[in-house]
Amino acid sequence: MKKKRHVPATMSSATTGRGSRERRRPMPRARRIAGAAVLAIALSAGPALTTAEPADAGTAKQSVALGRTTLGGADPSVIRVGNLYVAAKSVNGGIAVRTATTLEGIAAAPRRQVWNDTGNLGEVWAPEIVYHNGRYRIYFAAGTGAAHRMYHISSTTADSGYSAATKVALPGDKWAIDGVPFTFNGQRWFVWSGWSGDTNVEQNLYIARMSSPTTTTGGRYVISQPRESWERVVGNPFINEAPEPILDPNGQLHIVYSANGSWSSKYCLADLRLRSGGDPTYVWDWYKSNGCLFGSYAAYMMNGWDPTLHVDGPGHHTFVLERGDIATSPPSGNRFPTMYHAVAKGTPYSWSNRYWYTGTAVWWSKTTYQRANVPGANTNVGYSLKFFE
Repeated sequence: MKKKRHVPATMSSATTGRGSRERRRPMPRARRIAGAAVLAIALSAGPALTTAEPADAGTAKQSVALGRTTLGGADPSVIRVGNLYVAAKSVNGGIAVRTATTLEGIAAAPRRQVWNDTGNLGEVWAPEIVYHNGRYRIYFAAGTGAAHRMYHISSTTADSGYSAATKVALPGDKWAIDGVPFTFNGQRWFVWSGWSGDTNVEQNLYIARMSSPTTTTGGRYVISQPRESWERVVGNPFINEAPEPILDPNGQLHIVYSANGSWSSKYCLADLRLRSGGDPTYVWDWYKSNGCLFGSYAAYMMNGWDPTLHVDGPGHHTFVLERGDIATSPPSGNRFPTMYHAVAKGTPYSWSNRYWYTGTAVWWSKTTYQRANVPGANTNVGYSLKFFE
């Protein structure tokens, strides 16, 4: 989960495979609550720079720790537009943007507040920035408790001139966070984390078609629920959140997401892969990784994937794509840039000790995802991802 949601008392998807905002509360109890979903998908560091609230140092430089920036907090969102890297972050109850000519330069770049919650929407979580149809568009969740919904602001300039917030009209108007738009097969889509009903029982991943930047058409479709044992290590509630779309070298759609609670060091990344020719709205056309692809506990990793060496609880990542457009997804062969939040090993795991990290990923071919007791083939072979600190 993100920093948002309600946290479990102790801090400590319907397919086989996958929050973390900058919540401001002290790691409380149970998190979101997704109405009991009926879909049963049985597919099968360095030292911390400081333990002070890493909230947003206005001036910073790259940390000596591997990949760690001096930008404290959670839920990185970074895109590249031409030679400019643009990042969005929730700050002081609103949203700030930083721009730099290098990914590593984001942390030290001046912070420009582009939106403030003058309408008292509530907690502002995990802004996601894209550049589409000539405008920078930031999608974010705002609200209090069960009132969290997705909102949108836009501007022709990266770090100024943003519009007032408009609520994104999602099917069913249920609790929703971590939403992000993308284009696939000529259709604009929106994917997000939400509740099935009106109470925080479970966070699922949903998808819907978009008809405009702030409206959807048709129904919402569940594509993942936290039903695998490795994504139910931490619960109350169980979590699938922070979905990030990307296309593999074969043109197949992936949704990489975060599993387990963000209040736990067992937070990790997992993958959903749409079968070739599959329907994004049909849950059984999605195959889930058989374990975490990026995490800090060997017991919960997919076979052949190793746990992290320097950080705990890596999650809520961003693929640093041109304009945030999955049509620019990287080819096979070379590593490509990512950012994620995590806590340095050896540091007490808490939201206040999270930092933004730079990392890389690479496509991993001929990877089999397995499942059982559901419609469709039990196995699917294709690309997966390996992540590096």
